[in-house]
Amino acid sequence: MKKPIAQRLGDFLAGKGFYIVLFLCLAAIGISGYYLYASTDLTGTPVAATARVTVTPTPSQSSAPGLTWTAPESTIPTTSPTPAATLSPSPSVSAAPSPSPSQQASAPAAFVWPVQGEVIAAFSSQTLTYDQTMGDWRTHGGMDIAAPLGQQVMAVSAGTVIDVFDDDLMGTTVILDHGDGLTSTYSNLAAVPTVEVGDTVRTGDVIGAVGDTAIAESTQSAHLHLEMAENGSPVNPSDYLPG
Repeated sequence: MKKPIAQRLGDFLAGKGFYIVLFLCLAAIGISGYYLYASTDLTGTPVAATARVTVTPTPSQSSAPGLTWTAPESTIPTTSPTPAATLSPSPSVSAAPSPSPSQQASAPAAFVWPVQGEVIAAFSSQTLTYDQTMGDWRTHGGMDIAAPLGQQVMAVSAGTVIDVFDDDLMGTTVILDHGDGLTSTYSNLAAVPTVEVGDTVRTGDVIGAVGDTAIAESTQSAHLHLEMAENGSPVNPSDYLPG
């Protein structure tokens, strides 16, 4: 009858097998000692073995052949910065320049009637009117204002006396320059006016008196003949006189 394997193994170790195992253990110890001695130099310092480690880099996505990496599109909407509003400077408001003294002197501030009375012959630069003294039809370049002889005649506005003379038809005459091309002419004055050429007058200053020196209007009642012109062209005095 065969013995079980475990029993046969026990019998083997109890006999010659004990020595075989002991021999194998001693051989293993001897081999280990030899290798320990071989790895030690004569000074007893263990020789350090050089370990070479090779690291294989992982190929980058951009260097891998045949592969192209594309960054995913951003899902965050981009918003262009809104430019800051630019405020235009408000236009500067400059005050109107003050007129120079010469302009103040030349610009009439007001007008007054030279005498108080009824207009007996109106201005008529285009329509012919009958002249009783001359006995014909003609234009009338001024206006005749009824006033008694000797009544003072006033300057219709501020200005400078530019002429004083005796006209053959219109008698003693005074001309004032009011600036800006505007002039006023006073005729049928008394023989001796109260102003001379170069005098400066204010509005309402007396320049003479009503006379009867105008031969061309001698059949009319006492009056002042007033003419006004702008840049040499006759204008209607009533356009300047108040009321």
